[in-house]
Amino acid sequence: MGIREMAERMWAGEADLAGAHHPVTYMDREGEEVLEGVFVYKGIASANTLDTGDGLVMLDTGHQLDTAALHGAVRRWRPNPPLRAAVYSHHHVDHVFGTSPFEAEAAEAGLPRPTVYGHRDVPAHFDRYLRTRGWNRAINMRQFAIHLPEFQWPDAFRYPDVTYDESITFRQGGLTFELRHARGETDDATWTWVPELRLLHPGDLFIWALPNAGNPQKVQRYASDWAAALRDMASRGAEVMLAGHGLPVFGADRIRQALLDTADLLDSLEQQTLALMEQGVSLDAILHTVEVPERLRGLPYLQPVYDHPQFVVRNVWRRYGGWHDGEPDNLLPAPRADLARVWVDLAGGEAEVLRRAAALASEGRHDLACHLVEFAVLAEPASEAAHRLRSEVYSARAAGEVSSMARNILGHAAEASRHGRRDLAGA
Repeated sequence: MGIREMAERMWAGEADLAGAHHPVTYMDREGEEVLEGVFVYKGIASANTLDTGDGLVMLDTGHQLDTAALHGAVRRWRPNPPLRAAVYSHHHVDHVFGTSPFEAEAAEAGLPRPTVYGHRDVPAHFDRYLRTRGWNRAINMRQFAIHLPEFQWPDAFRYPDVTYDESITFRQGGLTFELRHARGETDDATWTWVPELRLLHPGDLFIWALPNAGNPQKVQRYASDWAAALRDMASRGAEVMLAGHGLPVFGADRIRQALLDTADLLDSLEQQTLALMEQGVSLDAILHTVEVPERLRGLPYLQPVYDHPQFVVRNVWRRYGGWHDGEPDNLLPAPRADLARVWVDLAGGEAEVLRRAAALASEGRHDLACHLVEFAVLAEPASEAAHRLRSEVYSARAAGEVSSMARNILGHAAEASRHGRRDLAGA
């Protein structure tokens, strides 16, 4: 099935965005010309190549795992034109690794290497990645269900040649590339407007899912800034939108609708959270009060198949309220293992805790069962019975989650207990 046909199915809500057509997975590694001179490759993220009439320009360049396949796909489409430039929509590793084969071609032909554009904060994030390789290895093993001991975080990055603050424009061949800064999933986001083609590249500011504005293991995200950028993009009248994840959206009315609906969702989650914070409400109460507006819940491009609305609420809280959740006993907490041993003892011992956790799980209360079985394992880390039940409970809870991020982190806990550990990615 071609990209345009599949994109139509996605818009109609007929695609399996929680499974086979999940936006953060491989979909079309051969790629396809979706508009004259515009080639879309959908690996883990999308990588998009434009023929300007005087060389190629890439809007995002793919993951390390996509580098060879992306290069081969582009060269089958356009065998000869050199890559003149590339734009990073942000610093995440699934968007920044595809230029190296084209640079090797340029060196062999005696041509300048392609110029890479990115926001001024991209280099600092690459530096951060290099300082925190172990941490990023651990959190991505959990988030993407990577159970490979040999998995490592990248130790080298292609830094941009040209950085900018709020906006920059460059021209290549017959096309103009207007780059604009935004804060959203990251603080270094770039969205690109190509007026001659009425083409918009939002990067990960649009991903065919509830926006990745939460993400429990990653740095701060910016819901209201994100919404403002989406509204700015919606004003351009784009006819083609190349999503950061998932497939393109075609047609000005659809693009405007998708961008404004996404902005409305982000604004609503932030405004609901702030309204409760203004009343001094605790994070726990807010998490179980804020909801996605009813009119947006059924839209195929806003399903929580990656991030989760509660994660977005937590990021709003963190941005405006700091790290403390408002519960006084959590301000200077006792070691969690000590707390677990006290509670398990009060409950009558491990066997009673496990019995109750199993009963709760059988009643469908996997949320409560997870709390109890976690305390059992914390109190007795070597207990085979506790780990066995922990694996069962977390597996069941993971299976019920639409959000792949939540599902994978919960599934990681289940897998760890199969090995008699709480975590396979760390201590």
